[in-house]
Amino acid sequence: MNNKIKYLVVGAGGVGGSIAGFLSLSGEYVNCVARGEHLQKIRQNGLKLISDLKGEHLLKVNACNADEYSEKADVIFVCVKGYSLDSVADLLRKASHSGTLIIPVLNVYGTGARIQSMIDEGTALDGCIYIVSFVSEAGEITQMGKIFKLIFGVRHGTHVPAEKIEAISNALINSGIHVCISDNIDRDTFVKWSYISAMACTGAYFNVPMGDIQHSGKERDVFIGLSNESAAIGRKLGIPVPEDILTHHLKVLDSLAPESTASMQKDIALGHQSEIDDLLFNMVRTAEKTGVDTPVYRMVSKKFKI
Repeated sequence: MNNKIKYLVVGAGGVGGSIAGFLSLSGEYVNCVARGEHLQKIRQNGLKLISDLKGEHLLKVNACNADEYSEKADVIFVCVKGYSLDSVADLLRKASHSGTLIIPVLNVYGTGARIQSMIDEGTALDGCIYIVSFVSEAGEITQMGKIFKLIFGVRHGTHVPAEKIEAISNALINSGIHVCISDNIDRDTFVKWSYISAMACTGAYFNVPMGDIQHSGKERDVFIGLSNESAAIGRKLGIPVPEDILTHHLKVLDSLAPESTASMQKDIALGHQSEIDDLLFNMVRTAEKTGVDTPVYRMVSKKFKI
């Protein structure tokens, strides 16, 4: 164990639980930070992983709350929601050493720079993920479909030895995760923000699963409109947004399980705190600041405006 990379997964929800589960299955040394009944069940019974890619497993994953974690991690995956990022700042500081690499896997653009400003030691990269996964019950993670793609890379102006990036990439690939080391992580995290915003906002606006958006009709038209508007925002910001971004978004959308829904949509339906500010209102604010007209985003935002 001493020769292994020490991984810490902060936030053992659908995304974090899947990363922790896949790495654990391949024999990596993983700790995960969770809370509440979810943490209690993982401690008592192990982490149950129900995966279309890996099958069903019960894993003895090391789990604790943020206060209990006392080790120094080599690699930290930050998998909390954007609105919870500030709440894990103390944990990131105490868990990092000078060589720690922190990989945020959030739906929020610009997270890596924000994390770097929080820590005293270590280096924050940036990253994003394409996956459908969720906590199906306390202690249990369900991963749906055949997409589990993790993109990460070094932020502009930051240096990390290539062999360290390669070691992480190899471990993730060996665990069954599709990995892409980005040559422009600013571009790729914006593309993910654009996609997840369009997908989550469309699903929430119509309150429908992905299958309804996969067929031609008003739902798909709204998804296309949101995708094109966010792409225009990115280009106005000077981000090299690919010309075929809509093709990318539709390909990812159409590969999802028809019955799946975005976590933001689930949270809104349950009356829970959601990512609506990051995925909807922040996009609208950015459009206003950059002078980009976004009639479809404005239409959607009117439904949820408080």
